[in-house]
Amino acid sequence: MNQSAMTNRDGVLVASFRDPSGFVFLKDGVLYRQINTGYRLHYEQLKESGLYDKLTANRRLVSHEETSPLERPDADAYRVIKPLIIPFISYPYEWCFSALKDAALTTLDVQLDAIGYGMTLKDASAYNIQFLDGRPVLIDTLSFEIRKPGAPWVAYRQFCQHFVAPLALMSYVDVRLSQLLRTNIDGVPLDLASRLLPARTRFKPSLFFHVYLHAASQKRYANGGLKNAWRPRISEKGIKGLVSSLRTAVAKMTWKPPRTEWGDYYLNTNYTDRAEDKKAVIVSEILETLRPQWVWDLGANTGRYSRLAGSKGASVVAFDVDPAAVEANYRQIKTNKETNLLALLLDLTNPSSGIGWRNRERQPIHERGRPDAILALALIHHLAITNNVPFDHVALLFRQLGGALVIEFVPKSDSKVAHLLATRRDIFPNYDRGTFEKTFSRYYRIERTIEIPESERSLYLMRSK
Repeated sequence: MNQSAMTNRDGVLVASFRDPSGFVFLKDGVLYRQINTGYRLHYEQLKESGLYDKLTANRRLVSHEETSPLERPDADAYRVIKPLIIPFISYPYEWCFSALKDAALTTLDVQLDAIGYGMTLKDASAYNIQFLDGRPVLIDTLSFEIRKPGAPWVAYRQFCQHFVAPLALMSYVDVRLSQLLRTNIDGVPLDLASRLLPARTRFKPSLFFHVYLHAASQKRYANGGLKNAWRPRISEKGIKGLVSSLRTAVAKMTWKPPRTEWGDYYLNTNYTDRAEDKKAVIVSEILETLRPQWVWDLGANTGRYSRLAGSKGASVVAFDVDPAAVEANYRQIKTNKETNLLALLLDLTNPSSGIGWRNRERQPIHERGRPDAILALALIHHLAITNNVPFDHVALLFRQLGGALVIEFVPKSDSKVAHLLATRRDIFPNYDRGTFEKTFSRYYRIERTIEIPESERSLYLMRSK
């Protein structure tokens, strides 16, 4: 990760400023979290009640080590902890439907556990969840507070905006509406969700209560109306009932991926079985030569080559633009209990940028890590022809991301390229192997060129100059 981009002059993470209970900082390359004195009683309850032990044992909360406050000399420091590191940070708008759903269910399970120990989640932000070893886990140790008897769940609205509303829109309207989370960092407004959802969803009790009625209540008490609002006392049983209702609502929401060109890519490949097998052998040999610890598979589809990289011991982030392909990949990760593979949505022509306060609360994709190797297989023709991105710009992007490059060139004579050009004028006179090699040679040393048997395609191993 780019530490200078993610921290201020004091080493504090630029995204860690909203919570008065503490903040996250870097010192000597090590990540710490300061707990302020105002949070002392809540932290002690978390630790001494047994809640922390239960949640970490069930892998629902990241574990941490307690260190001395001297790690950061701060007058307000009660304690400093060193949390377990999340290898790659991802954001809700990069998750597929099932990943967001699993993150929601984990948040609710944590809340149910907390209630049993006299605590509650004061935050239910989707950004407090990350994926570790293929599972969603809560990363914000300071999200807990001692529950006041009769108090409502203060994070209820946040949970509905971060999880219920986007999941409902993805399930009942269009899965691509998850991208509303990119433009609404505080979650999808409930009034917007209620207008976008089809009318039939009003007759679903869970959505009527948690979206429509909730949105109407927000509107009623807007602009100072809450001053005169009646605040009912809610028992522990009532809070558990609310959380159980939310869990049922989330669990019932589904999305069946449609058949798409990319989701079914490996079923419709123009490779012969021998050519596909040979390609896999070549990629395997290159990976054994490189021995990368981190691999980014760009245009990963459902993750065939991501898993090949993973079988060589690498941790892999598998990116693809197609929600159906990412969904299929994520489901396979769950089924296989894979711990070294993360499937994310990414449009390389419009990648995740910095958003939030000063555009620095959430990092752009290129600041969140640097892979040892990039796989760009069966991708170049989509960037160059489908999206009109010149070779020069593609090479610059890959070099910016870092690492060795394993890239496949697909010529115009290939049936897949012919398919792309079937409905448009060929305005790509420079789309040829010679121009490709010449252009990439400005930024990379081409170390190997391998022809894929029974195909017109070639594989290249390149290293940055």
